[in-house]
Amino acid sequence: MYLYIGIDDTDSKDGMCTTYICSVIIDELKYFGFEVIGYPRLIRLNPFARFKTRGNGALSFKLNLESKNYVKKVKEIVLKKVEKLSELEDDRTNPGVVFYCGEITEELKSYSLNVIRNIIKIEDAERFADKIGAEYYKFKKGRGIIGALAAIGCPDDDKTYELLTYRLPENYGKNRKIDYESVFEMNRATYPETFDNVDADNSYIAIEPHTPCPILYGIRGESPEAVKEAKKIVKVCEQIEKYAIFETNQHTDMHLVKADKINDLVQFKCYIVEGEVKDFPYTREGGHVIFILKDDTGEIPCAAYEPTKEFRDIARKLAPGDKLHVYGGIGEKGTLNIEKFEILELAKIYKTKNPLCECGKRMKSAGSGKGYKCVKCGVKLREGIKDAIEIKRDIEKGFYEVPPSARRHLSKPLIRS
Repeated sequence: MYLYIGIDDTDSKDGMCTTYICSVIIDELKYFGFEVIGYPRLIRLNPFARFKTRGNGALSFKLNLESKNYVKKVKEIVLKKVEKLSELEDDRTNPGVVFYCGEITEELKSYSLNVIRNIIKIEDAERFADKIGAEYYKFKKGRGIIGALAAIGCPDDDKTYELLTYRLPENYGKNRKIDYESVFEMNRATYPETFDNVDADNSYIAIEPHTPCPILYGIRGESPEAVKEAKKIVKVCEQIEKYAIFETNQHTDMHLVKADKINDLVQFKCYIVEGEVKDFPYTREGGHVIFILKDDTGEIPCAAYEPTKEFRDIARKLAPGDKLHVYGGIGEKGTLNIEKFEILELAKIYKTKNPLCECGKRMKSAGSGKGYKCVKCGVKLREGIKDAIEIKRDIEKGFYEVPPSARRHLSKPLIRS
């Protein structure tokens, strides 16, 4: 029989990581002779979830048990480790564990997508778990059961992999000792089979966390073989306790929903929406670039925030009348946070110039209401229409995306398209 186990909400901003707890549990289960099927799964959830954990990821894995008699022992191991390793002293940490024996039905997949794309209450998760016969355990408020159940049922039509290395416990909170040049070398040797591990334009190392968690570094890639090969190239100056490979929905755009019209957009959801640029973009205090996207039903401000760096320069080149597909999510202030956009059509933009004289010289204004005068030959025009000169656009149709340093876990980079 197959037993699925989901875990979520064990970490805090000050430490621990659910992936680490999951890998410790798997190691212990293997020690006792239990067969783990495939790779454990790291499932990223709605990026706008109010009570999300640090990485907003839930974990699950699958066991092949010879008999139902072993279920009790498995539960004992799992629950004891979750209780021991979770950051339970933190008010914001509310772990949940789900055990499920049964088929991964379309209904379960639909629940998972709902958690990834919407805001779900714990009562909804409990009702659904009871409906499908899943058993759940709550530590404190137990909010983690929402994601734990979603991690079990998440569809895998598109998936990527991440290899995570873990530090010795005595190194938690200390500066990580990673040879950065070897990371760039790894990227050169394995890209695009591995991706989003560096942001070369901004000299940014994306594999290194910036929290006191157990992770030393994580490598993202298209296959287990690719991330394992990449690991061979990365050099570190501290001992690695162990590593684990996770199957994940990272960088798949699973969080996005196609919207028919702007008026349908709601807060705390992520969309692909088509519209037209209303006005020229402007730069707000803090370096954020904003433009208004409109259609026949309404309009919404779209933001390329300061952390998106050079992507803002692309956004500044947009003009009224440009038609776009915008990919992103709506945050607390009702602004669409841009992850990428596709320019479908470029509008023609013009600048006006004074009329040309018969002699070929551009005329100058003769004063308010007095028409134009040629400074070369003296010809005057009482009335004249300014010439409209088309401006060549310094941008082309196609896709543009934020750099890896600003990319959300779920956002699909163009290299994967």
